[in-house]
Amino acid sequence: MMRFFLLPISTRRTLLYCQKLQALPKDKQTIVDKVTVRAAQLWSGWERKEGGWQKKVVVYGNYLLRRIPFEEWGLKSVPPLSTRRREEEILGKDKNHLIYPESLIPTTKAVSVLRALGTERESLHKSRLIWCLIGMPISAPFALVPIIPNLPFFYLAYRAWSHWRALAGGKHIRFLCDNNLLSLSPSPALDSVYYPLVPNSSTPKKSIAEKDGANSSTSNDSHETKEEKLLLSQENGRQLVKVLKLPELEVELERAIWQVETAIQKGKDEKAKPPGTTGPKL
Repeated sequence: MMRFFLLPISTRRTLLYCQKLQALPKDKQTIVDKVTVRAAQLWSGWERKEGGWQKKVVVYGNYLLRRIPFEEWGLKSVPPLSTRRREEEILGKDKNHLIYPESLIPTTKAVSVLRALGTERESLHKSRLIWCLIGMPISAPFALVPIIPNLPFFYLAYRAWSHWRALAGGKHIRFLCDNNLLSLSPSPALDSVYYPLVPNSSTPKKSIAEKDGANSSTSNDSHETKEEKLLLSQENGRQLVKVLKLPELEVELERAIWQVETAIQKGKDEKAKPPGTTGPKL
């Protein structure tokens, strides 16, 4: 069983998060699942070190991880569609719920918003996966350097896996939407947090549904004239975590809010520049 959350961060961007309510037993985990768990344990061990090259790798690595688009993290939270899972979902053994604030996302648009979030970045992940696979053998000779591990290779390997997981998550979402396997669950708890944040109760609801339902990565002409507004602050994000009782969601919301807030501010700074002003030449 899974619960899919649609959490608007701004009037144009929505965070997707998938909560898996039943963890697979070890004997049913795939090799990818086992490697992922092992890598997470190793990274956590490095984080606890007080110094050394492992600690430096973790500090710089966390800096890079924070800059991976939150949309990619959201897709990665969706498990790949295995043959067993496909059969269970079709037979109705595995129930999946789509949870969203109806004050911002109308029920008639919820599935289209989820579908857009699952498919709009597909071509981007495919192209970057290919480039990572091309770069891995090129970086392989760095393994000849003694003492220090081949960090460029491991980074490219991680990014290749990350893009693959995002593609697999998007494929799973498309399968659920195409086969009408989602139970729609508008959340009064989410509305209690979001409704006070909406400056105009009708405009944001329409813009979010239309924006994500069409393509939340690019702006069409009807939205270019409307300024994007941040809905959630970090404090609101922590409030959402408490309302939903999902402590694991806190880091996802914190990252998404920071990225969207930074992007909006960057857009404002660009507009504030005098005409004809350009950045430094490289």
